[in-house]
Amino acid sequence: MSLIEAIVLGLVQGLTEFLPISSTAHLRIVPELLGWKDPGAAYSAVIQLGTVAAVLIYFRGDLVKLTVAFFQGLWRRQPFATLESRLAWFVLVGTLPIGVCGLAFKKYIESSLRSLYIISASLILLAIILFIVERLASHQRTLADMRWRDGLIIGGWQALALIPGSSRSGTTLTGALSLGLRREDAARYSFLLSIPATTLAGVFELKHLLEAETRPSALALWTGTLVAFGSGWAAIAWLIRYLRTRSTLIFVVYRVALGVLLIGLLQAGVLKPLSGVENVAEEPPLKAPVEKQVTD
Repeated sequence: MSLIEAIVLGLVQGLTEFLPISSTAHLRIVPELLGWKDPGAAYSAVIQLGTVAAVLIYFRGDLVKLTVAFFQGLWRRQPFATLESRLAWFVLVGTLPIGVCGLAFKKYIESSLRSLYIISASLILLAIILFIVERLASHQRTLADMRWRDGLIIGGWQALALIPGSSRSGTTLTGALSLGLRREDAARYSFLLSIPATTLAGVFELKHLLEAETRPSALALWTGTLVAFGSGWAAIAWLIRYLRTRSTLIFVVYRVALGVLLIGLLQAGVLKPLSGVENVAEEPPLKAPVEKQVTD
């Protein structure tokens, strides 16, 4: 992987990780259009650590409050007494579905599910669902109104993001909005919920990436991660401001347009569904037994 590729992929990762347009989709599409090899799910997960760092620093005040409230609640044997302690528990509980599903379907997520046909379908389908939710939702509840049921439901929506093209921020925003949360509160909770899932995924994949025979250089990893941090910070700040006064309609239109364009390019043969993606889901062929020659 060249330095230019690392910079471009880091920029794409940071800008699209927190917008409901799917970073995985763009990290598959951009290299394909530029004639580069697919960076793979492992590389994508590792440079996500840059966007995790952006969330940690941007929401450092909220995270300190949640952490202190969590341990104070345990110490006082009143774990759900405050809003901050409840939110901390909701984030932990909401992370369980994606953790379990991620481990269960890991080999498919990294191979066959990265087909551009699946990505295009996910882009369009979630756009339609998000549009319907935007129309029907009340947009009146705040984070203070959240309950255990809300945390579990949004966590379930986050697990759907394991399907490439769905978008982790897109699924969690849709889930939160469907429960009546205000757009700004839905986005804030989506960011907080992203921290455990993306951190664990990045650390888990980093170990496997470093053990792989063929892997990007340390320079490419660091460059992609640092660029993802900077662009991710900008995306967070912009989205929070944007959703205070506007709906998610612009993302709905973008997802549908990108999905339709992608299908058109695939049908025209410009793009290949699984070009450069290693199909690790398939079992390796069995080797024929070696017959032992016996000599007299």
